[in-house]
Amino acid sequence: MIVCSCNALSHQDIEIAINNGASRPAEIYSARKCTAKCGNCVPGIVCLLRSALQKAQTEQTLQN
Repeated sequence: MIVCSCNALSHQDIEIAINNGASRPAEIYSARKCTAKCGNCVPGIVCLLRSALQKAQTEQTLQN
């Protein structure tokens, strides 16, 4: 699914950036060598980021 139409960022692009250590929207754009343009995608990116970070935290808690 395309999350950012200005930069053609898909949810997969965002997940890859997160898996490579991105933890803020700016880091996701940077990983794809682009910037936010109209800003309509930021809430969607933040939602995906929060979900990924919560999932990672839950997995870490279960391992301990």
